Amino acid sequence: MIVALLIAAASAESTAPITLSPELIIQEASKAAASGRLDQARLMVGQLIGRGILGAPVDRILADVAFAAGNYSEALTRYEKLIAAGQSDAVLLEHAGIAALKLGDVDRAAPLIKRATGAKDASWRAWNARGALADLSRDWKDAEESYAEALRLAPDEAAVLNNRGWSQLLRGNWPAAIEDFERAATVDPTLARAANNLELARAALAADLPTRRQGETDEDWAHRLNDAGVAAEILGDRSRAVAAFTQALEASGQWYVRAATNLEAVSRQ
Repeated sequence: MIVALLIAAASAESTAPITLSPELIIQEASKAAASGRLDQARLMVGQLIGRGILGAPVDRILADVAFAAGNYSEALTRYEKLIAAGQSDAVLLEHAGIAALKLGDVDRAAPLIKRATGAKDASWRAWNARGALADLSRDWKDAEESYAEALRLAPDEAAVLNNRGWSQLLRGNWPAAIEDFERAATVDPTLARAANNLELARAALAADLPTRRQGETDEDWAHRLNDAGVAAEILGDRSRAVAAFTQALEASGQWYVRAATNLEAVSRQ
């Protein structure tokens, strides 16, 4: 009888639910958000809230989940509240700055990214974002230094190579731009932006327009023609710019606003 009772007690203990500590749940939820397991992170946050656990650690996870999901407006709002409450680690500042940059809010992005790159453990993403900000303000010295630091931290990161290539293109350094785009496309053949930019730069130097790819949609074709027109305009080749913008309008099958605006602008010059 005693043996039976002991066995029953042991069985009951083995089937009892394991209650994790809030600290462990927060730790695991943060890891889940950082690795892109967003559903798992949300589930854990729900457990915390269900147990009445609120505050900065939960708010940080929610901000990270929003950032990873591409909900940049929500992420930026949450990050800024955390910063106002005194949090300022490099990753938080980096995410906040990139979220603002994704939203096109340069005024909010710039101080956040500068603070992020001022940290000792700043990542290549922070320096890459700083390079992009420098390009927007035409601060070529800061752009060059920022991309160099990003590549020092991540020598074969295609996103940085592509951005530096675009920076070179904006400065008129077409051979250097092609070199960066080629390397980016080699490192990551799936990075469509690098492949498109490489074709754009080659077309600009070759003084012709890019050809349509097999199976390419009208919209994608129109976008690439418009970009080729922008490149031609930068080089001062007005006739080729007009041709590219006109072809973009024809290819789109509808009134393509960007190409129409660019065509009108170059026609007025």
